[in-house]
Amino acid sequence: MESDEEDTHERLQKLLGDVVRPAVEIHRGRIFKTAGDGLLVEFASAIEAVRCAVDVQRATAEWNKDVAEDRRLTFRIGINLGDILADQEDIFGDGVNIAARLEAMAEPGGVLISHSVHEHVDRKLPVRFVDQGECLLKNITRPIRVFRVGWESTRGHPASFGGEDSGPGAVPTLPQVASIAVLPFATLSNDAEQDYFADGLAEDLITDLSKVDGLLVIARHSSFAYRDRLMDLRMIARELGVRYLIEGSVRRAAARVRINAQLIDASNASCLWAERLDRDLADIFSLQDEVVGKVINALSHALPSAKPLPRRRVIDLEAYDLFVRGRALATQSLRETRAARPLLARAIEIDPGFAGAHAWLAMSHHFDALYYREPVDEHRVAACTAASKAVEIDPENADAHIVLGYLRAYEGEFEAGLAEFEQGLRLNPNHSAGWAHLADLRVFEGRAIEAVESAENSFRLNPYPPGDHYSFLGWAQYAAGRYQDAVETLSHPQAGGPGSKRNLAAALAQLERIADARKAGSEFLSEFPDFSARQWGRTQPFRNDADRQHFIDGYIKAGLPE
Repeated sequence: MESDEEDTHERLQKLLGDVVRPAVEIHRGRIFKTAGDGLLVEFASAIEAVRCAVDVQRATAEWNKDVAEDRRLTFRIGINLGDILADQEDIFGDGVNIAARLEAMAEPGGVLISHSVHEHVDRKLPVRFVDQGECLLKNITRPIRVFRVGWESTRGHPASFGGEDSGPGAVPTLPQVASIAVLPFATLSNDAEQDYFADGLAEDLITDLSKVDGLLVIARHSSFAYRDRLMDLRMIARELGVRYLIEGSVRRAAARVRINAQLIDASNASCLWAERLDRDLADIFSLQDEVVGKVINALSHALPSAKPLPRRRVIDLEAYDLFVRGRALATQSLRETRAARPLLARAIEIDPGFAGAHAWLAMSHHFDALYYREPVDEHRVAACTAASKAVEIDPENADAHIVLGYLRAYEGEFEAGLAEFEQGLRLNPNHSAGWAHLADLRVFEGRAIEAVESAENSFRLNPYPPGDHYSFLGWAQYAAGRYQDAVETLSHPQAGGPGSKRNLAAALAQLERIADARKAGSEFLSEFPDFSARQWGRTQPFRNDADRQHFIDGYIKAGLPE
């Protein structure tokens, strides 16, 4: 301790009482032992352990903000997942010893985790993991692979992944895992049709790369946010939390198409692959396969187990053009979703075996059923029919499985719905909307912690997500009793969807901020004047009445009509 031991002890106890113990309780941990300035804590979930560690370090840094540097108290934290021996008052074994050795290795204010923890939390939390390699730990016979947990303040941006040095001259800290974003392709023209075509190729490339085993792929909504922004590629990679970027241009003229593309390793700004590809327009689908294959080959050092993807089915070019335009509009807004539908229907009319068009037609109907006061049953039936057709044509279509799973779950067929969902996410583990919607279903199942994890995973894959991602995360946080987190999420300027204001009102009410709750409730009622908390409850497929009542109680407490 420091020169004034009594003062230091008093401040330490206050820090433990104000910050550490509440965080452990919130994340459902159990303190087994205290020793001086150290704690031994057990968690039921690796995710909750890491989340607690990050919360403690953030809160401690804030607690130290106005304290002289030589009087600051900081913690080192080590986390391991492994077998332990326990009695009523203590826990023992290599599982504990490894955590203790990691704690000793960590920098003040830092968190180190073992490989066993990393396997359970990777891609599931809005933090980054920096591989420290294999380390020899005292009294541990085998080397342990260690990861450092990195974070920064994420208020207002749930998935930014910079380091503390974020100035213009800072060297970006990038993940060492195979992670990639496809930037929008330039068209070098003012032709809107060229823009649709180029965006369609980039989106297809995102979809195809998302199926590559071991590759984390950022969603279109986030990577396309960098259109026409003159930025250092390394900074784009840092903001998106990826190591690799694909950029390029597309030129379509008469019956020919030219693609210039390059794959960049943003950790050192090196070009791993670049090529100009000229083909007949009729060969566009084999050209897409070729680009995906070349990217996978260029990343072979990072993806040793990746296999070539199956060749895509050749599609009628007119149907493909209609599909690209319809997909770009679908699920953006009510007006655009309705404008997309005839384009997708026409694509199906031209090419009835076009599974992607059926899947996105299902998505458009699902969007209407989910968010708008239309004849909901009509849209659900149409969505289910189109999704079933897409799965029948192409069992590998992840979009179709996810829409079909969501609809079946909403009809009360939870097991069948979740099976479809899981199949969709197996086919495309980078499906950010799939993870967001899975959070919704997990809430209905009564698995609130897993719901939060699913929603947070959607933010990792889509750092600049559409508004409904905030709504799903806030909904899950409310279900988990994390009311303050729900308020922060649902107060975000981008938060959208009809549930956002309703659940914001409930979370505020649970925090006893009744005036704020009533204001949010009034805003919700201005859009949905016929809302009734109990009528809403009767239409929701909760498995447990207590979970349904938890939401109803919050709505009533916020002043919404009973």
